[in-house]
Amino acid sequence: MKLQDFHVEIADWSREDQRTALLDLRGTVFIQEQGVPEQRERDGLDGDCWHVLARDDAGRPIGCGRLTPAHKIGRMAVLREWRSRGVGAALLRELVARARAQGWPEVALDAQVSAIGFYEREDFVAYGEEFEDAGLPHRAMRLGLLADTDETKPLRDLGVLPAGTRGETAEARRQLLGDARHRLSIYLPLLGNDNYASAEELAELRRIAISGRGAQIRVLLHDPAAALRNDHRLVALAQRLSSAIQIRTPVEEADLAYISAYLLNDAGGYLFLPEADRAQGRAARHDRASQAPLQQHFDEVWERAEPASELQALGI
Repeated sequence: MKLQDFHVEIADWSREDQRTALLDLRGTVFIQEQGVPEQRERDGLDGDCWHVLARDDAGRPIGCGRLTPAHKIGRMAVLREWRSRGVGAALLRELVARARAQGWPEVALDAQVSAIGFYEREDFVAYGEEFEDAGLPHRAMRLGLLADTDETKPLRDLGVLPAGTRGETAEARRQLLGDARHRLSIYLPLLGNDNYASAEELAELRRIAISGRGAQIRVLLHDPAAALRNDHRLVALAQRLSSAIQIRTPVEEADLAYISAYLLNDAGGYLFLPEADRAQGRAARHDRASQAPLQQHFDEVWERAEPASELQALGI
């Protein structure tokens, strides 16, 4: 049974479509609904922030939030018709998880007075005097993230990997394949011969596929016919190890419009390319907070997808 009819994903401010979605949401909630001046809402900090975006089942943006380098949560906005349905809590928990994964001792926010109860339910504590911001009454709130101990925990190493060039992306992919134990999730609009085709990558894929009970490599591929035409070596491997390597094709229009690619392993590692045909993205070996929304997206699309009929003729 599906418990919610939305999902939360990482939003990339550098992508025009995602930037537009975030600004449109904030414009609707803050500027139109609450009367916040546009110059106050657009504060110039967004390019340095970590953003999350909630979408409904049809892929429409319904909520957003951000985490600033100053350890503050802000720009929490949910469309009116989606309030009181768990969207805000899901966004907030994702932002808190990111802050905790960064090893921050606490995270703060400035809450509208009317929303203090919402944040208190998520263990935030209000402090200081009430103040006005953009014409609305606010109070500062904070949430401690470290355990109550005499010793401060060291910052957790996320194992961030460079992924700004084709070579770096290929090396990050090989590292994440090597870190995987039994499971992989791979989302690819297109499967080119420069991805998952080297002898080293195929050896790692085979190792994972035969690693024992529970081994599973799931691949979502928009165009399996193209992979067949190109005699991609991953297709041949999937044919030989069909019980462990499964390939499905999204069928819904919103899913087929998705232009990003990513690799997720069972060690908390991920490689995300906002545009699948550009070798520029982000990656880390141990960052489950960033991996989680991608895994949620993958699982939801996987359930809607169908086995790749073009590959069934080969016995896959």
